[in-house]
Amino acid sequence: MSESEPVIIAETPRLVLRSWMERDRDLFREINADPKVMEFFPFRRNHAEADLLMDRVNGMIRDEGLGFYALELKETGEAMGFCGLAPAGMPGIFPAETIEIGWRLATRFWGHGYVTEAAGATLAHGFKQHGLPAIISFAVAGNHRSIAVMKRIGMHACPDLDFDSPRVPDTRPDLKRHVTYAKLSPQQKPQQS
Repeated sequence: MSESEPVIIAETPRLVLRSWMERDRDLFREINADPKVMEFFPFRRNHAEADLLMDRVNGMIRDEGLGFYALELKETGEAMGFCGLAPAGMPGIFPAETIEIGWRLATRFWGHGYVTEAAGATLAHGFKQHGLPAIISFAVAGNHRSIAVMKRIGMHACPDLDFDSPRVPDTRPDLKRHVTYAKLSPQQKPQQS
């Protein structure tokens, strides 16, 4: 990974969304192992697993322009977590071309509106730069923090698309049910007469 040339995806008043840099590796490991950050996931990643995921995500960003982008605080240049776009990867639940928006933030940065700010910019990027007709997001039904972000960025509940995740083992029924939210591209909205 090149330290000097990250791929810049988008900027907001406080944030830069970019490709991952080698100096971000500890943060990426932290957010994938932290029990609070990963509260609604049935697993945590060890360092080796997090490193593989970071490298895979970064390759996807560089090759396709999609992926979970590093979220950097402009004021300090510090990576805080991620927000990005990726294939939903839920065969049999969503069509293969379905793109989801997702985020993860180190707990010390919670409560400042960073995810909402980043997610708004990420939606705009997906619609404008990638021409996506719609973007979805899904979360465990009890993940009120993420659902609140979905609502704040203008996504709407799609109860017909709610599902039980096949990625969650039966030993964790509390994490099985997922709710789905979606937002249409401004170009996809029906014309008012």
